[in-house]
Amino acid sequence: MIDLRQKGLASHWLVGIFAGLMGFVGFSSFDPSDRKFDDFDDTSLCYHVPFAQDAATSKETKHTLFLNDSYLAFKEALAFKESGGDYQAVNRFGYLGKYQFHMNTLKLMGIVDKQRFLSESQLQEAAFFWYAARNKWILRKDLKRSIGKYINGIEITESGILAAAHLAGAGNVKKYLRSGGAYAFDDA
Repeated sequence: MIDLRQKGLASHWLVGIFAGLMGFVGFSSFDPSDRKFDDFDDTSLCYHVPFAQDAATSKETKHTLFLNDSYLAFKEALAFKESGGDYQAVNRFGYLGKYQFHMNTLKLMGIVDKQRFLSESQLQEAAFFWYAARNKWILRKDLKRSIGKYINGIEITESGILAAAHLAGAGNVKKYLRSGGAYAFDDA
């Protein structure tokens, strides 16, 4: 395994990519009079996570308090479900940080120091970006085939696929989608 302390460049590279992507992600404007704050439906949880090259060419730069269907909204919604947004969180199964990564997943990324991971928010953000991008690449064909279809009465969305991959791994999501929902899996 690559120890990021020995290869400090890798950590800076991940943070740099993440920071660059976030600099290009824009937000839609929102007029509070257009909708009630208590309205909620399933589509409000559907987000688009851009490929890195798409995000790098985005020219939209509007900023508002409301996140709408952006990468930032997706990751913050997932973080809230996982840990309440707490970078220091460790659950009873040993999952770590704001996005509740398993130590084996972190080792896959070259992160071996648990305490450093918990104490560095930028490292956690870079790890989430890297893992989401990796899952999106692994599932790229399944995303094209599955988005908009229904499995067991549930509409398949990009954000749903990527959230499931974060929880159960891209391989399990791929098996589930290709089996038409016959393959069952659980997160921790």
